[in-house]
Amino acid sequence: MRILIVFFLIWPIVPAHSQDFSEYQKEVFYSDKGSLPYRVLYPVSFDSSSAYPLLIFLHGAFEKGTDNEAQLNIGGRYFLRDENRKNFPAIVLFPQCPEDDSWAYFDTKIDSSTGLAKEWDFPFRKKPTTITGLVKELLDSLLIHHFIDKSRIYIGGLSQGGMGVFDMIARYPDLFAAAFPICGAGKINTAKDFATKVSLWIFHGAADEIVPPYFSRNFYKKLTQLNADVKYSEYPGVHHNSWVNAFAEKDLLAWLFSKSKKR
Repeated sequence: MRILIVFFLIWPIVPAHSQDFSEYQKEVFYSDKGSLPYRVLYPVSFDSSSAYPLLIFLHGAFEKGTDNEAQLNIGGRYFLRDENRKNFPAIVLFPQCPEDDSWAYFDTKIDSSTGLAKEWDFPFRKKPTTITGLVKELLDSLLIHHFIDKSRIYIGGLSQGGMGVFDMIARYPDLFAAAFPICGAGKINTAKDFATKVSLWIFHGAADEIVPPYFSRNFYKKLTQLNADVKYSEYPGVHHNSWVNAFAEKDLLAWLFSKSKKR
């Protein structure tokens, strides 16, 4: 599969403000399938005898690489906020996708006059992409620890990471209690695989010219038809950076951490 990211080039890069991300520990997961750099944030008063929710966040196209730093540019500050760490203690993972891979399979055709994607295809193949397979292996290696609450595993992501959210919950619906894809997309008919198993809050900007909002609208419509536990927030006039609005939702973490699996 060709992973096309040309259409992302017109998306202005948001400059990373000076921020101390040192509390996110640097780690690398190794497997016979490759290596996965990731950052992990533990609760302020981490106690290994307690059990904490685990949240994984998938970044977008501009944070790809191998520096094990760029993936924190969007979202890293949000989970570091004192009030969030105090009110919602959790283990937070930020894996990093290499430039030659993607969280989900997709292909696009680019409109030469605008540089935007005009046709999309999301082939849902039997095996995940290499990097997503590594993320699943990493999760499996962590879930053996008693300090992780296995009934409260969450996933979120933006743009290509939002595509990864839809892909992962379709592949592993019994793993995740809730998910929040932001300006994402995917194969709509996979909704049947997670509709009754994963709670969702979907976000999108109504004026998003990079990833069309009809993907989120159609997922919401399909999931509603399937009686899923789903919410949808669309922001009028907002372009691709709808994560700004999503992270401003005062009830996002309260909603997320209220969800749990019956084990």
